[in-house]
Amino acid sequence: MSKQTVGATRKRRSFIELMKRREGQRGLVIVLFLFVPMVLLLTFTYIPFAKMVQFSFYDMKYIGERTFVGLQNYIDVFQRDDIFGSLFVSLYYMGGAVIQLALALFFASLMVFKVRGASFFKGAMFFPYLICGIAIGFIFKFFYARGFVLDSLLQMFGMNIDDIPMWLQDQKINNIALAATSVWRYTGQNMILFLGAMMSVDSDLYEAASLDGANKWHQFRYIILPSIKSIVVLNLILSISGSLSAFEPPYVITNGTMGTGTYFVIMNRIAHENQKVGLACAMAIVLLVIIIICTVAQKLFFKYAFDDGTSDESKAAVRKRKRAEKAARKAAQRAKGGQA
Repeated sequence: MSKQTVGATRKRRSFIELMKRREGQRGLVIVLFLFVPMVLLLTFTYIPFAKMVQFSFYDMKYIGERTFVGLQNYIDVFQRDDIFGSLFVSLYYMGGAVIQLALALFFASLMVFKVRGASFFKGAMFFPYLICGIAIGFIFKFFYARGFVLDSLLQMFGMNIDDIPMWLQDQKINNIALAATSVWRYTGQNMILFLGAMMSVDSDLYEAASLDGANKWHQFRYIILPSIKSIVVLNLILSISGSLSAFEPPYVITNGTMGTGTYFVIMNRIAHENQKVGLACAMAIVLLVIIIICTVAQKLFFKYAFDDGTSDESKAAVRKRKRAEKAARKAAQRAKGGQA
């Protein structure tokens, strides 16, 4: 028997013996658990993303020839009014995101201080988030329709039908009406996240603050808000980023007509109806870059605004103290000059 055959046999036996040991079995399980997710991640995330980047440089349809156009698709994204202008529609959803976070923070603050019916209220607020986005679109499509639910409610309070605006046709308010659907859907979810963070705060702090004469506003400002600032920042970043990719309300309710087309709705129309796959891929890449820029800008802003400074005082307090010390030094210098 050759030396190579003997060496291979020994390696095979050593591998089998290793697999019989607990350490070898544990290592095999770890490798398998790492291998399967990595294969799925490459197959369904990184490889499709790389192909999308490649397609963005071509003038192509789903089926047919491809023509390399370089950066022309990216230039068209910023030159076409229907594409670049749709980004401004996202401002309505960003405003709605800020309102929904403010409402969620307000309701969570009420729930953390024990109130009657809190369990029912939390369930009722969280329920809209459990409904499918398409179903919510159809609900509000009839809710805003002329002569239907909202108009009937307003007429019950004495308003004339002629004085009620066209909620989905009037371009002054239709985007506000659509953004309100997102506020209604996601307020409960953010409230639960805020409430979970608030309940992790030591309750002894509230009792100590009450003994010192602090009211509910003082407890919220000086105990709750500093304790949950990381959750507030995270929810705001996710909400603002999600506003840039709003799709379901304008697509289901108005199909993006009458100036309600968001960036995702226009991209869907260009990709599937107009069959301009290369341009749609370029739009997706541009949106990704915009979301990254917004996320980084928000993180930098909140890092500066909510920086802890030192363990004894916040960065804002440090700046305030330094300004006061500088003003005191100037006053002392003026006083010395007057005495001289």
